[in-house]
Amino acid sequence: MNLVHTRPISGTLVAIPYPGRGHINPMMNLCKLLASRKHDLLITFVITEEWLGFIGSYTKPDNIHFASIPNVLPSELVRGADFPGFYEAVMTKMEAPFEELLDTLELPVTAIIADTELKWAICMGNRRNFPVASLCTTSAKFFSVLHSMVLTENRLFLIDTLDNGSELAEQSSGISPDIRMIFEGSTRQVIQLTLECISWVQKAKYVLFTSVYELEGHAIDTLKARFNIPIYTIGPAIPYFELHGNSSETMVQDVPNYLQWLDIHPPCSVLYVSLGSFLSVSNDQMDEIAAGLQDSGVLYLWVARGGTSQLTEKGSEMGLVVPWCDQLKVLCHSSIGGFLTHCGWNSILEAIYAGIPMLTFPILFDQAPNSKQIVDDWKIGWRLKEQQKDGRLVTRASIAELVRSFMDPENNEVKNMRKSASELKEKCRKAVAEDGSSQRNLDAFIKDISQGHDGMLID
Repeated sequence: MNLVHTRPISGTLVAIPYPGRGHINPMMNLCKLLASRKHDLLITFVITEEWLGFIGSYTKPDNIHFASIPNVLPSELVRGADFPGFYEAVMTKMEAPFEELLDTLELPVTAIIADTELKWAICMGNRRNFPVASLCTTSAKFFSVLHSMVLTENRLFLIDTLDNGSELAEQSSGISPDIRMIFEGSTRQVIQLTLECISWVQKAKYVLFTSVYELEGHAIDTLKARFNIPIYTIGPAIPYFELHGNSSETMVQDVPNYLQWLDIHPPCSVLYVSLGSFLSVSNDQMDEIAAGLQDSGVLYLWVARGGTSQLTEKGSEMGLVVPWCDQLKVLCHSSIGGFLTHCGWNSILEAIYAGIPMLTFPILFDQAPNSKQIVDDWKIGWRLKEQQKDGRLVTRASIAELVRSFMDPENNEVKNMRKSASELKEKCRKAVAEDGSSQRNLDAFIKDISQGHDGMLID
């Protein structure tokens, strides 16, 4: 790997992710990439004390250091019980301890990378003259939809309408189907705070996307035309750099020997199932999925956090249920032929990197638009769950039938889908190869912050 040759940075780059696994992981992966491109770049990775307990034992490059702020938020273990309250706490309670932490660092702050959903980081950075890069951990297309809503003249009307329920939203010609899908079931508080975060991004010095330009060129070009600050696609911000050799991030607990289980099965014969690390499906829907997989006769590996024992009891010799796995390594295993996913952006990027088609089962927020990209734009997946407004379950019979077809190697539609997935895989891997688009963008960003800390920002 070629290193970026710029003068040494005399301070520290501070990274502050939104406190959730789907945000912390890509932020850490970005920091590892930056650290590997410039060895004299010192990075301070700031998380809450609770999250330090979760990930503090993970190994990392010597030039990345953890720092923590007090637990000023509801616990990660219960945030799903009152997400609006948790979200508001993130917006109002993290800034003061974070700013106090900055004042205690031994080295001066040269720049800050903050999650897009931490609008206060941009406010504080501008006030104190710290260059702030806003890291967006969603797709560029999703961000563009939200930003279009910010630019809408009747923005407050849209918020009121969405807050009053989907039926009223459907009756309003001013609300696109994409926006209805995004905010289905959200409170006015969450909608308003989300849009405030989006509106502040243009006041950062840089915008970073965990996406790949070759996947979302149109959306990126649209945003570049709207913004007068540099926009860099640096993705996929997944641990592809750890696939060869020893992983630099090891879970504390022992993991099941799922890779050996995969080794004994034929190529493209196993369906990988994971429905995310935050909000999941109802118990009744989980039962239907488990029964449908069993009835399908298809081999499956299911990662189910929290519900492992329940699913194991319902399983059969066709399936293996585990509480955790190295997802990217699993997706890149030759026996994996498909991925049943909740359509979280990080999971999508890992599936694309591995060249694996997806069965989509979106649950909330950006996941429905992500599913639309997978099925309609890229044509590398099928919908297992359509957006249903009456709360009906997806039945075991429909799940079994679709899974059988999806994993049938003789199905012509499946052949075309796998070909498209393979083509996207090649584009993704070229982007992260030396002189690929993402590598060039990483180097350009490093050059910017290397020169910017002396007050010579490059636009």
